[in-house]
Amino acid sequence: MKLVENLKSKLIVSCQAPSDSPLNNAEIIGTIAQTCVNRGAAGVRIDTPAHIIAVRKKMPYISIIGLWKQTGLGTPVYITPRYEDAVAVAEAGADIIAIDATLRERPQGETPAEIIGKIHDRFGKLVMADVDNLESAIAAVEVGADLVGTTLFGYTSATQHLSPPGFILLSELVEKLSVPIICEGGIASPDMAKQALDLGAYAVVVGTAITGIDALTKSFQKIVHS
Repeated sequence: MKLVENLKSKLIVSCQAPSDSPLNNAEIIGTIAQTCVNRGAAGVRIDTPAHIIAVRKKMPYISIIGLWKQTGLGTPVYITPRYEDAVAVAEAGADIIAIDATLRERPQGETPAEIIGKIHDRFGKLVMADVDNLESAIAAVEVGADLVGTTLFGYTSATQHLSPPGFILLSELVEKLSVPIICEGGIASPDMAKQALDLGAYAVVVGTAITGIDALTKSFQKIVHS
């Protein structure tokens, strides 16, 4: 599909902000995303329907990977955890719907297979499976995931002892799966992004290192004031 082909060997920028940040505003996120695209990003990864709508309004033709982080649902799964969240993301204008595809229990008893199938049937849109390990990646592809991201490597109880980027996981996924593998998480420099592509990543998602003003300021402040 041309949508995915346009992302091959390219940079995707995750334009998000913490809930308590002044940057967590649809218009601001839209401007940040537009800046990244103007400087060469091939696509953006955006959280929440309102922010997706704002980005789509500014850039009708840019590739958007959309998600909706939800907490307080009695489960550690928070990236587009329910089908209803995926519907909102799709209707907001995302081209690719990112969902947590780990093997953890989801709210309402839904499974990745059910959510992926419904997205395909209702919207005909692609699904990116955010995974933490090889097992969850294989399971996601078996039930129809169109792309796989290393997004949750280091962020689940099974992988919390590991630090992203998950280059070893990336290599395993590239070797064993036939769908595009997106390297996301912990890419802190252009050299690391290049390394991910050299290892076979279809594309690279970079977030904090480019758009994480809150986290970056905190890291500098911690050292300067120590």
